[in-house]
Amino acid sequence: MLEQLHKSGLRAEHLYLAGIVSVGAAFASWLGSKRLEHAGIERADRWGIFIGEWAPTFFAMGNALRGYEK
Repeated sequence: MLEQLHKSGLRAEHLYLAGIVSVGAAFASWLGSKRLEHAGIERADRWGIFIGEWAPTFFAMGNALRGYEK
């Protein structure tokens, strides 16, 4: 899998950036859901947690790809 990602032009830095962006997106989705939806804080929390779970995956894949690149 790492070889295919590397061959397709994806680099560890891209995945690290995706992890950082997903942290910001988690906060933005939580805040947006809290302010724009009238479903309560629980719904906003679920949105933030759902998107926030992407960050560790991107960072882990970035670390694995970094090891492959070396």
